[in-house]
Amino acid sequence: MGKKVNPTLFRLGPVNTWTSRWFNDKKFKDTLIEDYKLRNYLMDKLKNAGVARIEIERSINSIKVITFVSRPGMVIGRAGTGLEDLKKAIQAFLFTNQKKGIPRLEIKVEPVKEPNLDPYLVGKNVSDQLIRRLPYKRVLGQTAERVMASGAKGVRIALSGRIAGAEIRRHEKVQMGRVPLSTIRENIVFASVPALTKKGYIGVKVWINKPEGK
Repeated sequence: MGKKVNPTLFRLGPVNTWTSRWFNDKKFKDTLIEDYKLRNYLMDKLKNAGVARIEIERSINSIKVITFVSRPGMVIGRAGTGLEDLKKAIQAFLFTNQKKGIPRLEIKVEPVKEPNLDPYLVGKNVSDQLIRRLPYKRVLGQTAERVMASGAKGVRIALSGRIAGAEIRRHEKVQMGRVPLSTIRENIVFASVPALTKKGYIGVKVWINKPEGK
């Protein structure tokens, strides 16, 4: 079961919460697609700020966007100017053709205290290094050591694809510590980040067993 189910989905409720929180029985499909597009837009726009994830909360007359970034100063800007620009960009993205009934938009920036314990940021770091054609064994080893040094109980990083430009795809992984995937007691966080190299895509998957309280 541990290899077939997304670890984040497996722990929804007891450990993890939903990244989109709202109720809409009439326009569920449209709202879901809007969240998907907005999340991809912000992940691309804030990539230099080290964005880890985007959470969206909706009520009847308001939308709250919570961004988790490792460098919040780049999003907030001097005297909050960056936050205002981001708010205008989101409003233009969501409500271009809408003139009436525009909900109130609220943006909240939350810092990621330990980037080495966030699976998306770790996977993005590995992906960027693979794109720069750095030796994959050294990248995996050094990354796993940094994660463990940050206080993780365990970490697993898996690569799949034409690693190092090989003609035949293969699977490589490194693991340190304990990463039990079939129990809900442990706080396992997971992310998948593809790396587009010159030879093709390499899939990067990261599992981190986070310590309690982090």
